[in-house]
Amino acid sequence: MSPATPTTASRLRQPLKLPVIVAPMFLVSTPKLLLESCKAGLIGSLPTQNARTTAQLRQWFDEIRDELAAFRAAGHTPGGWAASVLVHNSYDRFPEELEMLQEYRPDIVVTALGSPKRVLDQVHGYGGAVFADVMSLEHARKAADAGADGLVLVCHGAGGHTGANSAFAFVSEVRRFFNGTIVVGGAISDGRGVLAAEVLGADLVYMGTRFIACPETMINDDYRRMMITANMDGVVATKSVTGVQCSWLKESLVAAGFDDTRIASTAKIDFSDVHGELKPWKNIYGAGQGVGQVDRAATTAEVAAQLIDEYQSVAASFATRFRA
Repeated sequence: MSPATPTTASRLRQPLKLPVIVAPMFLVSTPKLLLESCKAGLIGSLPTQNARTTAQLRQWFDEIRDELAAFRAAGHTPGGWAASVLVHNSYDRFPEELEMLQEYRPDIVVTALGSPKRVLDQVHGYGGAVFADVMSLEHARKAADAGADGLVLVCHGAGGHTGANSAFAFVSEVRRFFNGTIVVGGAISDGRGVLAAEVLGADLVYMGTRFIACPETMINDDYRRMMITANMDGVVATKSVTGVQCSWLKESLVAAGFDDTRIASTAKIDFSDVHGELKPWKNIYGAGQGVGQVDRAATTAEVAAQLIDEYQSVAASFATRFRA
């Protein structure tokens, strides 16, 4: 079994109103989305690469630290916060970002596209938890063996970098060898889905697509319009954009000149200069299969309140059913 601390999940869940991490979304998440998520009783997150420079990332981390401190000083208890970092060898900002993670101390550091070993000592050194994005049993075993405190199981239907496995099978198999925190993501967009993930054996849920249309994100009006009008049939998974299997809104792929042949192709993995003008993802928009739940540009607080109400209603309904 994994040596991961079994109390990590309970510690992270304790201040939450709902066991949800608002997922770190490339070119979508902002400090404001993170902060509003934390204030609403969820775990907020941010991919470090969303900042155009490391100087901007430092400004963002200052904003997060100061606003959460003020929120606590006013007598409130926020949810925790997470930073997601690319650990792929092509990501040239990694050394600088690792230093900042040690300085600002997010509760969770989520590693993507590589081994969590690159951050374990530093994050554990200040008392933080390391979660690893995984998309297969092989990846899950490697991350668990490396000492990750949590595994983010990216399942079929997830937006952005997506997986091919059903959550039903993935969670059950990982639980056979891992006793740490399990986070499950993939087309979970309402309170009923959160409760279902817990029944499967997950400790926390990754939810990204449900929040993309919120005004606190950095997306443009065209992206927001597509989010509100799309359903699951409008989502396509392909390796043709980043070299890694990702879920995108088909309307944006077509607008960018991707025909069926190109969608079926595979691009080279290259995350150097992620904000470069020649990067193929500049005008292509990610979303998961849960996009059909997005029907308006509601605020983060409004979405969170709706999710909490749905979750509590469904939980109460099942409690009544089983008592009967």
